[in-house]
Amino acid sequence: MDVPGVHARCVDDAAVMFETMLGQDHLDSTSVSDKIGSLDLPNEPLVSGLHIGIPEEYNFETIKREVIAAWEKVADLFSNAGAKVTRVSLPHTRYSIACYSVLNSCEVASNFARYDGIEYGHRVDGEKSTESLYAASRHEGFNAIVRGRILAGNYFLLRRNYEKYFLHALRVRRLISNDFEKVFRTGVQFLLTPVTIGTAPLYKNFIKKDGREQTALQDICTQPANMSGIPAITVPVCLSSEGLPIGLQLLGPQFSDAELLSTAKWLERAVQFRSTIL
Repeated sequence: MDVPGVHARCVDDAAVMFETMLGQDHLDSTSVSDKIGSLDLPNEPLVSGLHIGIPEEYNFETIKREVIAAWEKVADLFSNAGAKVTRVSLPHTRYSIACYSVLNSCEVASNFARYDGIEYGHRVDGEKSTESLYAASRHEGFNAIVRGRILAGNYFLLRRNYEKYFLHALRVRRLISNDFEKVFRTGVQFLLTPVTIGTAPLYKNFIKKDGREQTALQDICTQPANMSGIPAITVPVCLSSEGLPIGLQLLGPQFSDAELLSTAKWLERAVQFRSTIL
């Protein structure tokens, strides 16, 4: 559900980094053996003939007007370059944050159970019993956010709560994934969405909310990709009136990474963002 992400100065660099990470790891049961295709991106990528979808559900009430304007401008760029741009619907997108909150906590509780201070992880000194060693090592080794997720995850996984929370979240995750599959089966090749509802907040405003609130506020556009297991890439497209970057996100079907990177490279060249800030 949570996967490594690549930060790079340009799409070509991101492709190089991604290629080094690509392939099956026999020590990682979540990796896959499916072939992605060549990541040698064309020098002059084309988008003529592509079908780009604009999800209606991403036009949130709280989204800033400057983000909407950038979204519309880039949609027009695709259309003017010969791509077909249509509106699509992903009705279960709005449940992705709640679904993620449950499944991520369960995943954290399960994965971090091994960090007991004996076989794995940080170990404190001076404890007189195994039980106190476990408790002190985990308390000292994990910060408040991790401890909170472990606590919530173990609560969701209790026998009396397993069906109500964990299995229900898995069913919702399947509905989110099915939404994307249905859209891609109609011939849509990529989706174009905002990345966040606004530009980067000032630090003094950001710390007024805890991590869970910030996730619900800032990650609403990006979480559905994690829920459905599809590739996504963010490309900065312009600066706001405050001089802060606004990015847009491209999403594609599973294992369309090479084509997605090529389309992102076209967008990068079309908006000329680097020349805007240099």
